[in-house]
Amino acid sequence: MIRTGLRAAIPAVVLGAFLVGCSAATTSDGPGGDFPKADPSAAVAAEGAAEAKTLMPTPPPTPTLIVQEDPNAPETVRDAFAGLQGTLGDNCTPGDGSCDYFLGRVEDELNQLDEAMKADKKGPAHFKEPIAWIGTLRTTLDGDVSTPNLEKHRTELIGTRDRINTWMQDHPEDYR
Repeated sequence: MIRTGLRAAIPAVVLGAFLVGCSAATTSDGPGGDFPKADPSAAVAAEGAAEAKTLMPTPPPTPTLIVQEDPNAPETVRDAFAGLQGTLGDNCTPGDGSCDYFLGRVEDELNQLDEAMKADKKGPAHFKEPIAWIGTLRTTLDGDVSTPNLEKHRTELIGTRDRINTWMQDHPEDYR
């Protein structure tokens, strides 16, 4: 019977020792004086600092500088010709409402192409024929770009556009 009592007493003594040890080390504020107190916000800050040290800093964005050669420079021949080609599928009948826009646009595109050809690095001699055709058209229009005058010379205007288109198709190096 003593043996049975000892068996029962040993676990009770051990359990009691644990309870006394734990209760002595704890207070209402956390661990007792034998454990250092840690501020939870300090732990979060330390964790963030360690993380910041391991990440590479993001460099500030580099501004993109776009330099336009000369805003007053004429278009390139390629770009001016593309504008003229944009009129190829269009036509008009004099007197209808869209003729003023269409003929005005063809006249404007021809002028831009003329200016681009004269300013091109190949020189105006390379574009001798198209420049001459546009010059002849200018003489025909006599400076009058009103709708009635453009309608009167519609055939010459469209004919000049089509001749230049054919010439340019034979000179793909000038627009590709």
